[in-house]
This record gives sequence, C-alpha cells and structure tokens, in this order.
Amino acid sequence: MRILILLLTFAAALYAQATQAKPSPYAPITDAPGLPRVLILGDSISIGYTLPARAALAGVANVHRAGENCGPTTFGVQMVETWLGKDRWDVIHFNFGLHDLKQMFDGYYQVSPDDYERNLRRIVFRLKQTGAKLIFATTTPVPEGKVSPPRLPDDVVLYNNRALKVMSENGVKVDDLYAFALPRLSEWQLPANVHFTDAGSAALGKEVARVISATLQPADR
Repeated sequence: MRILILLLTFAAALYAQATQAKPSPYAPITDAPGLPRVLILGDSISIGYTLPARAALAGVANVHRAGENCGPTTFGVQMVETWLGKDRWDVIHFNFGLHDLKQMFDGYYQVSPDDYERNLRRIVFRLKQTGAKLIFATTTPVPEGKVSPPRLPDDVVLYNNRALKVMSENGVKVDDLYAFALPRLSEWQLPANVHFTDAGSAALGKEVARVISATLQPADR
C-alpha cells in the first residue's frame, strides 16, 4: 500500500510538472511596460501558433489572444466587442475562414461565401475603429482526402479570395499563411487533419511574429 501511494504521488508530481511546463495560450499575460500591445484572434490554428509567436516577440511586444477559439465569422460578429475589451491595441492579427467553410450534415457550408464576406466586413469595420494596425492571416490549407469534419481544399482558396477582396478594399495588411504553409504540409501538418504538428505550429508562429514585428516598425518602436 505504501508503495502504491508513493507511485501515485510521484505520478501526480510528474503530471503537475508537465502541466506547468506548457503554459496555456489562453492564460492572461502581464504586459512588459513600454512595449506595444498585440491581439491575436483566430481558430485552433492560431491557438497553436500563439505561444511560439509570443516567444519570438519577447522583448518586442506584449502578445495577447482571445480566451477561446474564435470559430466562424458569425461568432466573431457576436464576440468581437468582448475580445477587444477596453484596452488599447497597437496591432490586431486576425483570421476567420476554416470554420466558415466547414461542410455541414445538410451539405451546406457552416457560413456561405457571401455571408462570410459580409461578416468579415462587419468585423473589419469594428477592428478599424480601434486605431490598431490590422493584419489578416489567410486560412491555412486543408489536406487532400477525407478530413473530419468535412472540408475541401478548393474551398480554402474560394474563402481566402473573398477575404482578400475585403482586406484590399479596406487597406488591411495580409499575412499569407496559406502560401507559407502549402509547400511544407507533408512536414508540418498532421495526417488527414487541418491541424499542425508542434513543429508546424512553431514555424507558423515564427512567421506570424516576423510579420507583426515588421508591422510595428519603425513608427511604433
């Protein structure tokens, strides 16, 4: 019995250590004084690259993110005020699309291309009111073959094109993560999955950090 208790205690300590070693991207951060404030909005892909981006921008910017998966644009329209909060933002890096283009059980998209474009316009209008520099990240590729829930590679291109139209009309900078990730999917993306390996998320995070850093220079530094 004593041995069992010791083993359980040891296992609990290991679990606690592992949990502490990997901080949550949702966890609030304390701003370093004098640094620009950055907000990341996006889906689970952005959740994966938040910590690598934050690490790459250490000493350059305070990198925050929404405390949840931002999902489709319908959710974004509802929640954008909550995500922005009352704080000032110097840069907002945002993405929507991967949830919008998801095919539902009835064969329709979760959010149609027309509604996606319309919702993006509403979100961009609100984000521009903050005075922050805006960066839209294109939706990352969907692999060929069956993925669950159903998504098609061509639909990513369709939705990205709708988004690029909105961003061009509004003067919003684009972080083309689609083009960045596409040549390296076999290395960076999980098999039959829209999500990325740790190495893939790290690569995306460094690219996001590079674009944010370039956006902050020279006026904001």
